[in-house]
Amino acid sequence: MAKTQLNVRVDEATAEAARERALQRGVSMNRYIEELVLKDAGEVGQTFVEAASDFMKQYERVFAEEFGLEPGGAEGVATATHHEGVPGTT
Repeated sequence: MAKTQLNVRVDEATAEAARERALQRGVSMNRYIEELVLKDAGEVGQTFVEAASDFMKQYERVFAEEFGLEPGGAEGVATATHHEGVPGTT
């Protein structure tokens, strides 16, 4: 995978903490920062999925009424979400 160089500015205490953590983990500073970003991106994604799930539960009846489905029916959800051209549907 091609790598892109980033230059960031942080205060000396933050830089030293990053150096120490990378050393403790036995990885380069580059790898340590990359792992932090990947972890953060994963947490954000999980937070989004949980929020979307809560939203769907809260408004399940509204969707069911709109699409003429039975609330809580898995087959109804599949039918309601099958729209051509809508991302995430088949």
